[in-house]
Amino acid sequence: MTTATKHHSRKAYDGPTSEELLVADLVALMESSDLPPWRREWAGQQGEHRNLETGQPYRGANPILLELGAMLRGHTLPLWIGGAQAKARGWWPRKGCKAVRIVRPQLNKREQQDDNGQPITGPDGSQLIAAWVSYKPCAVFNAADLVGTDEAAEAALQARIREAIGQPLQLAPHARLAAAEAVLEAWTVSTSWGGARACYSPALDQIRMPEADAFTSREVFCATWAHEQAHSTGHSSRLSRDLSGSHGTRAYAREELVAELAAVLIAYRLQIGCQLHNHAAYLKEWAQLLREEPRALFKVLSQARQAADLIAPETLAELGCEA
Repeated sequence: MTTATKHHSRKAYDGPTSEELLVADLVALMESSDLPPWRREWAGQQGEHRNLETGQPYRGANPILLELGAMLRGHTLPLWIGGAQAKARGWWPRKGCKAVRIVRPQLNKREQQDDNGQPITGPDGSQLIAAWVSYKPCAVFNAADLVGTDEAAEAALQARIREAIGQPLQLAPHARLAAAEAVLEAWTVSTSWGGARACYSPALDQIRMPEADAFTSREVFCATWAHEQAHSTGHSSRLSRDLSGSHGTRAYAREELVAELAAVLIAYRLQIGCQLHNHAAYLKEWAQLLREEPRALFKVLSQARQAADLIAPETLAELGCEA
């Protein structure tokens, strides 16, 4: 007698991917009607975005995502932790709270083969390996959204937060701004001063800025200057991005998004506040771009990080500035 074997298959998941969820978060931020135009100064004076458990700062493009995510969620603590990390300590996200998605680099390797499927070897006869980095979104929770499963776990959580906040290196406001302006002044592209418009001319490879006193604060001045400097990194002699788009085109929206996210990261590294454009037209264009092409976010984040690396490659602490 033949016995039929039943094959039980799990229903395929047809919900949004992690990349789509990450993009949805940013789109929601861009479309928020009550989005504050000014970000709090230097993460509330509590230091870099870092892991609550390990104390390690988040690097790459992740500070951009955490800055924007904190703005969207209303967080002031720059302390974050993965769900599995938190649960292992008896800390659980509060009911109804939402995670912020960041990206985790993954090193991928594959043996190289020719068109016939045969291994390709090097001069020494060893198998050639192709290696590349991809990025996987993952969720982290803010420390303020955690609760302990019991009194002991809650006490341990609060103790860890107090310890993690500690006394981060801080510069006095005037010293921090002076150091930030020194970094921006060192950028290779010249700036001409005067007038009422801030812009970058690819043809002249020159930035134009109003005088610093025309801005409402030195932080706003630095943030605007950083935005224009970020545009200048796209020149053909540097990172060679497409700077040819006219207002209203996808190329224009993409470059504005790159420059604005780079400015967020530069301002974060220089320990000053960052300012997002509060013009509805810009935000709408950015949101539409990400909706139509979710995978473009990873390219945009990479380009923003590369731009920031040219202008402000290190934090002020790493540059040797002292309080």
